Amino acid sequence: NPPLKPKCKPPVSSFKKSTTEADTRGKGNSSKKPLPKKKLSDDHNVSLKNRPFIKTSSLFKNNPDVPEIHRKAVQQVQEDVFTSDSFDQLDLHPHLISTITTVLKICSMTSVQKQTIPVLIQGKDALVRSQTGSGKTLAYGIPLVQSLQGVKPKIQRSDGPYALVLVPTREVSGPSFETIQKLLKPFTWIVPGVLMGGEKRKSEKARLRKGINILVSTPGRLVDHIKSTECIHFRRTQWLIIDEADRILDLGFEKDVAVILNALNAERETRQNVLLSATLTEGVTRLADISLNDPVRISIADKIQDRLKPASQEDKEATSSSTFMDQEKFAVPEKLKQYFLMVPSKLRLVTLAAFILEKCKFEKRNKMIIFFSSCEQVEFHYKLLLTVLSGGLESEQHEHLSVSSTHLQFLRLHGNMEQEERTEVFQEFLKSKTGILLCTDVAARGLDLPQVTWIVQYNAPASPAEYIHRIGRTARIGCHGNSLLVLAPSEAEYVSLLASHKINVSEIKMEKVLSSLMKDNRFKLPRSGNKKPCGTDPQQVRERATVLQTKFENFVHSSEGTVRWAKKALQSFLCAYATYPRNLKHIFHIKSLHLGHIAKSFGLRDAPQNLSALPKAGSKKKIKARQKRSDLPKGNRGKTHGKHRLAEILRSEYSSGMDTGVSKVRKKKKQRKPGT
Repeated sequence: NPPLKPKCKPPVSSFKKSTTEADTRGKGNSSKKPLPKKKLSDDHNVSLKNRPFIKTSSLFKNNPDVPEIHRKAVQQVQEDVFTSDSFDQLDLHPHLISTITTVLKICSMTSVQKQTIPVLIQGKDALVRSQTGSGKTLAYGIPLVQSLQGVKPKIQRSDGPYALVLVPTREVSGPSFETIQKLLKPFTWIVPGVLMGGEKRKSEKARLRKGINILVSTPGRLVDHIKSTECIHFRRTQWLIIDEADRILDLGFEKDVAVILNALNAERETRQNVLLSATLTEGVTRLADISLNDPVRISIADKIQDRLKPASQEDKEATSSSTFMDQEKFAVPEKLKQYFLMVPSKLRLVTLAAFILEKCKFEKRNKMIIFFSSCEQVEFHYKLLLTVLSGGLESEQHEHLSVSSTHLQFLRLHGNMEQEERTEVFQEFLKSKTGILLCTDVAARGLDLPQVTWIVQYNAPASPAEYIHRIGRTARIGCHGNSLLVLAPSEAEYVSLLASHKINVSEIKMEKVLSSLMKDNRFKLPRSGNKKPCGTDPQQVRERATVLQTKFENFVHSSEGTVRWAKKALQSFLCAYATYPRNLKHIFHIKSLHLGHIAKSFGLRDAPQNLSALPKAGSKKKIKARQKRSDLPKGNRGKTHGKHRLAEILRSEYSSGMDTGVSKVRKKKKQRKPGT
């Protein structure tokens, strides 16, 4: 049979008839009548005019699911900060006791002071491990002053250093020096002094020539003086105190400490040595073996843990594998509440801004420190948040007015700043009752900043030990404090890692943080009618978050310079992300990041191209790269760039201040061409 012919399509007139019949049937319902095309287009244009123009794409689409964190509650190791014992019970000079009670206004000893001071007064070496903010500076300062005031014949300024105190950064050296200076108030013949990078070497040499009896210094600057200053000597040095020992050993400062130890041993072999730290790393143990002579080990957390542990548990732990034995347990301040926030990469910036507004604008008396992983990020977020949230930097004339009007005071602190500016910022934040300090890990160690109520870790720390040091800036000496750790969904396992170290963190939901935007009418969409905003309406919260993101993006894309700035900050973030240690690569791997979403958190509308910090996905030598280092880009050029960049980031944080001047001279020499 021949194939059937396809049926012809019905003519257009039949459709028209059917539609008209349907219209005639539904005449009673006026809402179903079709409107003319012209009228539809007019209404559509009117609605577009009323709707605000938002350039940004949707923040709440194509985001990864936030995983539910299921973990067991962990019993944290907590130290008893204060004891009932007073300083009168110790065999101290009466003037020293009165100075402690009247000038420092301290009545009772902390746990670490109670155990450390008698040991050091007896002249023994000590390795002291205790939580941050537990009073370790006084633990070595009081026996040091007690020992030196009793030296006969009386100490003279021209004798040179009797004690050497090594501290990791310039910011730590100031408070340590001030504490010792207060303790020496009744003993005016003992002269303290401080050496640190960024200060003038001429003035430091003049002070060394006159004489300093208790010398507080950073390792790099002291090594510089050992090599270049003739008048410095250690013939009478009786004390060597290494404070924050684990941080001092970071980034090759072990070599600087070795130079200092050799210089001390060359002139005087017998002395009393003290190492203090909040964490006990392999480096600290190695340094203790080199520098300490039969030391007394003082660890408050271990003693409390042993006291709480039943005998059966001890037997179980003795038979457990070495992997569990290696898990270090960290002591956490008792009045510190720890939280974490799981945020998709695209929403990081608006969530941070909403959290700042909630805690520092709508709540009173909050003082916040926000940690970033690089100097470029600190600079970028400082200008961005100051402009959008405080309305600053719009004009130099109204900058201070706008900041004070919104009650948001932003400050920044990082290693690339000049020493004078760093000191000025530190003192300003120290004196202020409120404020937000954006900083790198240069402020993570040893700084005693009173009244800090919130610590925000915007970039996760590279180790649980670093986490402990960061949160140690709050809840100091028995005060209340809070900490917040911001994580991406791919980094959820970090919570379990903290739990394995007896660190317990509770979750705050992102939606709860973003809902605080409902209190700020600057991010409200213009709506028809006088409809009151509902704080529980998720749609309104999302709209306000989108408006805030648009403001960030408008500022970033307002000029080529700000776009370049944002790209530089993004590149430094990627470079820092690639330097997480190998044992954390399964949590923080650069290939798990979505570049477009990360770019959104820096106010960029699109993922930037040609970023040298990115590893190439289509690498041919994948196996070799994994064997050597899986996080680095392909090719030697990328590897060396990554290493140099990491060295620059870290050196800028902990250098003595001397390297910057040398590098500038070298750069100038490279720029000069022959014949010019």
